[in-house]
Amino acid sequence: QLQLVESGGGAVQTGGSLRLSCTASGDTLDYFAIGWFRQAPGKEREGVLCISTTDRTTIYVDSVKGRFTLSRDDAKRTSYLQMDSLKPEDAAVYYCAASYGGQCPMRPFYDMKYWGKGTEVTVSS
Repeated sequence: QLQLVESGGGAVQTGGSLRLSCTASGDTLDYFAIGWFRQAPGKEREGVLCISTTDRTTIYVDSVKGRFTLSRDDAKRTSYLQMDSLKPEDAAVYYCAASYGGQCPMRPFYDMKYWGKGTEVTVSS
């Protein structure tokens, strides 16, 4: 069964950058779309970005356009979320998830059956 582990979280100042990784074990990522989600304290979890098996990116939150970049390296079983120009409102626990079938869903959480446990991002002003 596919297992996902996020890493790369930490504390940065406003305007800084972080690169999060989502690494899979138990199966390859070749047939999975990878979604990234976040949950800030006191708020509901929201979809951020998703990347299909053909490297097509779907953006679920307009506020990350031009600042966040999603990629994948299936040989390394890893997806990368590059976050630049970070803002305090980006602070959250970030999760990756996988959807079998390759295409990113229009609704962020649809068919995301495999989840990591998250990595925390803190952005100070």
